[in-house]
Parts: sequence; C-alpha cells; structure tokens
Amino acid sequence: MGRDGDAKLLRDDGAFGAFYRRHERAVVTFVGRMVGDPEVTIDVVAETFARAYESRDAYRPEVGGARAWLLGIARHVVLAAWREGRVESEMRRRLGMRVLEPSEQTLRSVEEAVLESEGAVVEAWLADLPADQREAVRRRVLAEEDYGVIARDLECSPAVVRQRVSRGIAALRRDVKP
Repeated sequence: MGRDGDAKLLRDDGAFGAFYRRHERAVVTFVGRMVGDPEVTIDVVAETFARAYESRDAYRPEVGGARAWLLGIARHVVLAAWREGRVESEMRRRLGMRVLEPSEQTLRSVEEAVLESEGAVVEAWLADLPADQREAVRRRVLAEEDYGVIARDLECSPAVVRQRVSRGIAALRRDVKP
C-alpha cells in the first residue's frame, strides 16, 4: 500500500487506526532520536497523530508520502516543544483524547523501538521511491558501493546510476521538507 493507500486510510475515519499502526514505529523512532526521552517521545507521537488526524484533508499524496508528511508534523511538534519547554497538546484536547500515563514497560518498549528500528525507518523512506532509484540509493548511499560496481550489477552505465541516486535523493529531500 503506497501513497494512494495512505490517502484512503486517512480519508476514512474508521481506518485511521490502520494508518496509525502502519506509521507508528517510524514516527516513534524519528521522534525518539530527536528528543532522547521516552516520555516526551510518547507525548510528541500522540500530538503528531492527533494533528495528522485533524489535518488529514490537507494530505496530498502527489506531493509526498504519508510518512514524510507525518515526520514533518512530528518535527514541528518537537521544535515547538523545545521552544516552549513542553509538548503542546492542543489537538489532543480538541479531539478529546485522554492524557497518556505510560507504564515503565511502555517507556522501555519505546526506548527499544528507537534503538532497533533505525534501519526500518530508512527502508520505509526508500519504499516510496521507484525500484531503480531505491536500489541505486541503497547501494551507493547506505552500502557506499562504487558507481562502477553498481552499474555493472544493474547492467547500465555509471552515469545512469548517478542519475538514479540523484533523483532518489532529491525525491527524499522533497518528502522531508516541512
């Protein structure tokens, strides 16, 4: 399920839970890496999804993937929290969401998710790229393989590999911009 599938989940009030489950780990990992505190991470993630729910009609799949859209929201929530010294819960209040009191087990699981899922987040970002760009970016950027080696394996020229890497990185940058 790609961008169109995410758009369908967002537009169906009853399916927002599936959207949440699909992207929760990536948002938890992203936020956890930024803030380094499991309790703040839980608050930011809750506020992020509340804001996403509130503004779900603003999501445009043709502009970028849902994960990048969510991470942009999360980034804004984190930056606002740093400025204000607390996580704003305006959307959660408006939506009538209860305040979360995480257990020690929940806090530990958030810490573990942040530590173990960094690779999953990268793969999730790459998943929105076309297969040829995804492979080129994965091998050149993540595995640091030589353009010539990648070109030989993919049966194309090094210039084509460079173009795929460049286009893939440009697409990822567009998706992450706030």
